[in-house]
Amino acid sequence: YIVDRWKDMYISGGENVYPAEVESVLFKLEQLADVAVIGVPDEKWGETPCAFIELNPGYENTSETELIEFCRKHMAGFKRPKKIVFCELPKTATGKVQKYTLRKRASQL
Repeated sequence: YIVDRWKDMYISGGENVYPAEVESVLFKLEQLADVAVIGVPDEKWGETPCAFIELNPGYENTSETELIEFCRKHMAGFKRPKKIVFCELPKTATGKVQKYTLRKRASQL
């Protein structure tokens, strides 16, 4: 069954991945103010997760390695973000993350 917006779903290694599942695990961390996950093209797996993360004040020293290690303990390998980008997330006037803007940014990474 679909647990997220269908168009946000991506396929990694033949498995359907819904960003909301990955985001819900990451939201357990107190360091994160907001998070958005998208699928980015990958030659081997088709697509792999990329997490865009906005940190809470006082947690600027949080590292990509620390977050990936947390994910390793709490989710399947094909769902783990392979890349983490620390940034201020672009949002609409109603506060919803603009994932299409993140997709454009990811293509430039």
